Amino acid sequence: QVQLQESGGGLVQAGGSLTLSCKASELSFTTHPAGWFRQAPGQEREFVAFLDGWSGGASYADSVQGRFTISRDNAENTIYLQMNNLKPDDTATYYCAASFSILTVEKADFWGQGTQVTVSS
Repeated sequence: QVQLQESGGGLVQAGGSLTLSCKASELSFTTHPAGWFRQAPGQEREFVAFLDGWSGGASYADSVQGRFTISRDNAENTIYLQMNNLKPDDTATYYCAASFSILTVEKADFWGQGTQVTVSS
């Protein structure tokens, strides 16, 4: 049974940094696409960052490009989201997701439970 376990959320002041972690069981991040999504209150869930399993290539939403970095530790089967220069608009529940093939907000086979990130101004 595939499980994604997130950690690392919290409260931070604007301009600060946080790192989110997502550890997978029964699914390898080196062979499956994975990513981070977020959902603010009253808003739809949106894409944040993507990491291709085989190539390790990354892509980002325009709103976080240059501030967030997605990475992975193959030995730990864990992906990370390093978030720098955080803004109040980044406040949301962040979700780790993975799929057997295609990964989008509409099509993700597995979701983590979510971790809250709150950025104060």
